[in-house]
Amino acid sequence: MNVAVAFDHRGVYLREAVLEALAGNDILDLGTDTDAVRIDYPDKAREVGEAIQRGESERGVLVCGSGVGAAVAACKMTGIRAAICHDSYSAHQGVEHDNMNVLCLGSEVVGPSLAGELVDAFLNATFNGGERYVERLLKVAEMERTMKDG
Repeated sequence: MNVAVAFDHRGVYLREAVLEALAGNDILDLGTDTDAVRIDYPDKAREVGEAIQRGESERGVLVCGSGVGAAVAACKMTGIRAAICHDSYSAHQGVEHDNMNVLCLGSEVVGPSLAGELVDAFLNATFNGGERYVERLLKVAEMERTMKDG
């Protein structure tokens, strides 16, 4: 699978664990690899989202301090379905039922071991494709088209 991955200056603390969990996939590494310079999560969310929108990546993993900012920013982009997951159930169920395509993690919330488990659960899940799930996603897509100005 092609996976875009990005970290802000706080998310970098999970970098090694996330990259290790992504081993065996085609990784588009959008940085960063240091906490020496402030990197804003909206910039990284945009990079990951655009990689998915362009078809360069099927899914993405975004890591900031809490995961909240990354998820908020990524969800502003058309076709991006991002969520914070701090448990394995949400990481796979979000893909299976909601066709989540971006996993957001908080480096201040989960440790390296759990981060690896979450990435594995996310990548190994597939969208169920059931009628009720598709209907819900169509409603979300309609919201994206019609609610651009609030």
